[in-house]
Amino acid sequence: MYDSDMEKVLTVLLAGGMGERLYPLTKDRAKPAVPFGGMYRIIDFTLSNCFNSSCRRICVLTQYKSNSLARHINRGWNIMHTELGEFIEVMPPQMRVNSNWYLGTADAIYQNLYSIDQNDPHIVLIVSGDHIYKMNYQKMIRQHRHTEAELTIAAIEVPLEEASRFGVFEVDASNRVIGFEEKPEKPRPLPDKPDKALASMGVYVFNLDTLRQSVVKDAELSGSSHDFGKDIIPRLVRGSVAVYAYNFQDENQKEAQYWRDVGTIDTYWEANMDLVSVDPLFNLYDRSWPMRTNLPTLPPAKFVFGEAGQRFGVAVDSIVSAGCIISGGMVDHSVLGPEVRVNSYSHVQESILFEGAVIGRNCRIRRAIIEKNVRIPENTVIGYDLKEDAKRFRVTHLGVVVIESAEKFTQPSHA
Repeated sequence: MYDSDMEKVLTVLLAGGMGERLYPLTKDRAKPAVPFGGMYRIIDFTLSNCFNSSCRRICVLTQYKSNSLARHINRGWNIMHTELGEFIEVMPPQMRVNSNWYLGTADAIYQNLYSIDQNDPHIVLIVSGDHIYKMNYQKMIRQHRHTEAELTIAAIEVPLEEASRFGVFEVDASNRVIGFEEKPEKPRPLPDKPDKALASMGVYVFNLDTLRQSVVKDAELSGSSHDFGKDIIPRLVRGSVAVYAYNFQDENQKEAQYWRDVGTIDTYWEANMDLVSVDPLFNLYDRSWPMRTNLPTLPPAKFVFGEAGQRFGVAVDSIVSAGCIISGGMVDHSVLGPEVRVNSYSHVQESILFEGAVIGRNCRIRRAIIEKNVRIPENTVIGYDLKEDAKRFRVTHLGVVVIESAEKFTQPSHA
């Protein structure tokens, strides 16, 4: 729907992260392109927020291993009304300023100032493509205009013991930012909540002039890491620029706010498991704030064999995507991508199976992430002896086994 208030807003979605902590899931894809929730990619949640918020002039800045990400966006997000000025453009590094890759989040904006200016925005919304949440950015932009801020930063309360992973605010009574520190060793607690801190969500609303001046000045500083959290924001706060915090308003229709940084294998696995309970923490089924994605033409999921005993095709407390066949196997508390097959007498529990994965007969799979098109041989046991699993696969702190290739099943167990 056309919204004249958003006509002069340009959204820049940062989607170039390497996702090193998500390796090997990022071995062949960018972090925002990692599958999530069965049929989605991580970037779909930010793009859905943009679309639902009427932020429909979008530049997606890519960098590392961007082919599958660009393909996903071009095929699944070609839904903008160009006659109304809406667009979504995937923009790999242009090397317009120099021959370097992006050196940080601020440098990514600096290197694309030409393209930003071409769109003639008054306000630039900067978001990242690697978080899971529901947010109406339009509400944040309204506050930005109302307070006459030069920069507004989305903020969320986090437990104090976790705050050192984020940028942490200090604000006054009007929510103006009077202090900001990126990943502090000793985070400052909220005055009225000593067990909480106010953390940055990495969502920024800038006036164009403030953004341009900030990144141009930063580019001239040889000692800068060219990052918004580490460099730009602390410098603006110290310089008495009008920087305000926007308290996160969740569109998830739950009592507790939901925002997840799925930057590690364990947090990624936990966020997927949040989807499969009877009353999931993150609600994918609320049509008032729909999550969109690329939906290929596939047949419905199918569950076959119902013989007495162990050969029973069933899935409980699970997400089963289109094209899956549960052929006499049991799926429990798991997330299955498209065209997964679980064969007879096998049991899959607390696991994430990517598109096209096949579980052979008589397998027991627990707390595993299985990559796209990996075929698990018959009689395989994963997740029950982590010491043995670690000889072949990556095993995380939470005991999640990541299986990136079926080739390792043919290697000696002592390899």
